[in-house]
Amino acid sequence: MRRAIELSMNGAHTTPPNPDVGCVVLDATGATAGEGWHERPGGPHAEIDALTQAGERARGGTAVVTLEPCDHTGRTGPCTDALIAAGVARVVVAVADPNPVAAGGAATLRAAGVDVEVGVLTDEATSANARWLTPFRTHRPFVVWKFAATLDGRSAAADGTSRWITGEDARADVHRLRAAVDTVVVGSGTVLADDPRLTARLDGAAVAPPLRVVVDSAGTTPATARVRDDQAPTWIATADEVGAASDGRVDLRKLLDQLYERGRRYVLLEGGPTLAGAFWRAGLIDRVVGYVAPALLGSGPAALADAGVDTIDAAIRLDVADVRMVGPDLRITATPREHRKA
Repeated sequence: MRRAIELSMNGAHTTPPNPDVGCVVLDATGATAGEGWHERPGGPHAEIDALTQAGERARGGTAVVTLEPCDHTGRTGPCTDALIAAGVARVVVAVADPNPVAAGGAATLRAAGVDVEVGVLTDEATSANARWLTPFRTHRPFVVWKFAATLDGRSAAADGTSRWITGEDARADVHRLRAAVDTVVVGSGTVLADDPRLTARLDGAAVAPPLRVVVDSAGTTPATARVRDDQAPTWIATADEVGAASDGRVDLRKLLDQLYERGRRYVLLEGGPTLAGAFWRAGLIDRVVGYVAPALLGSGPAALADAGVDTIDAAIRLDVADVRMVGPDLRITATPREHRKA
């Protein structure tokens, strides 16, 4: 199962909006016969990929999969049918499918005489697929806060310049992350300071543009701002339209509720330190992706402003899931240990 979880993460940038799923097929002796993961919507599911590799060795064997096999026909047929046809004797599942459209695979397999076990390494598999699973539990989109900073935590120099803190490789990596989400959120301050386009630009690949959301309590985003161009849909979210919090600014929880109602499930927060702090105070961040450049500024704005922490005991503690070099920069992916209440 740990290998299946590892495989599931291979499609993190290409699988959305579908779940990240990995599968290992063992033959009747327990030896690995096939491996697979779900790479992209419309492509083979992880089970199909692994069964194709395994061939006849799957008969009488075991399929180990991170998410309950689907039991419906969408762009592809049910994985339950494929497992039964392959003659698999046993299926081991980490997480039951919470999606009512596709759930029921375990029951179908059992009815066909397949031995099914559910609940192996559930926590680890849930963490790996949190981006897809979380909205079913919270009824709001999964939120990733992305930031870039120097080694001493500065997001810009004292004169306000911030291009470019990180190198080309890190910036290309951000575009891959942006291409995976369905919504990008920034504050009006970022629009006024940097005039970003907030589109996903990948060399040689057609990308469905994410919805661009500007959190603009007073509606000050200029008509000439690049975020208003025709390259992607844009929502200027004002306090009057979304609803105001006690401070008169956009109520962020209501903002996410409305995005969820619009079918949005995966949000990349790219706003500046003030908006990031507000999301943290509201307990609305599910994952952090930080790009840290090997540079020092010594002054200038920090990457994060007031996050509601006034003592070391209240520090927002993170569990690090991945650390790797992206060109000369360091990329850290982490998850808050618990979602703090506002």
